[in-house]
Amino acid sequence: MYCIAGLGNPGEEYRDTRHNLGFQVVDTFAERLSASIRRQRYEALTVSAKSGRTEVLIMKPQTFMNLCGRSVSAACHELGIAEENVVVVYDDADLPLGRLRLRQGGGSGGHRGLESVIEELGTTDFGRVKVGVGRSGDGELSDYLLSDFDESEKALVKKIAGVAADALSLALGAGFVTAMNRFNSVDLGVKESDTGD
Repeated sequence: MYCIAGLGNPGEEYRDTRHNLGFQVVDTFAERLSASIRRQRYEALTVSAKSGRTEVLIMKPQTFMNLCGRSVSAACHELGIAEENVVVVYDDADLPLGRLRLRQGGGSGGHRGLESVIEELGTTDFGRVKVGVGRSGDGELSDYLLSDFDESEKALVKKIAGVAADALSLALGAGFVTAMNRFNSVDLGVKESDTGD
């Protein structure tokens, strides 16, 4: 069994913010499995589903970002999910909007939610799907991450959430390395004029 944890903050005021892109991705992934993430367990909204032949617990921790590791750890301990079968989906300010980066293991990169997961699981040996949100040219990064996507960005956000859901499906079915090779070069934010075509 796998645990797929999308990171974000609970509450209507945070729903469409950049910091909640992890929630959007796992919602999209669950919808494709004809599932809805709404059962309350482990201080999270959860659903159990099947992706191909693989059983998955999909979750959206409701503890706020800095404590989300509690939910992931509680689910893994109760259900006997090995750390290497955990995949965390979250926003990454170091990647531009339209980019994905899958990775096995590594540090937190300063992401508070990821830091919480690492601390609670006691390991860095789990999968990550990093979904780019970019950075603003000025102001505090935290203010930018807690701001809503612009109207001009929303179509791209929906598209990249779909591609990230594709990446999750492939990772579960064919393995993380295969998914990394397929999706780490995807850049939906590139315009033809940027490529010199």
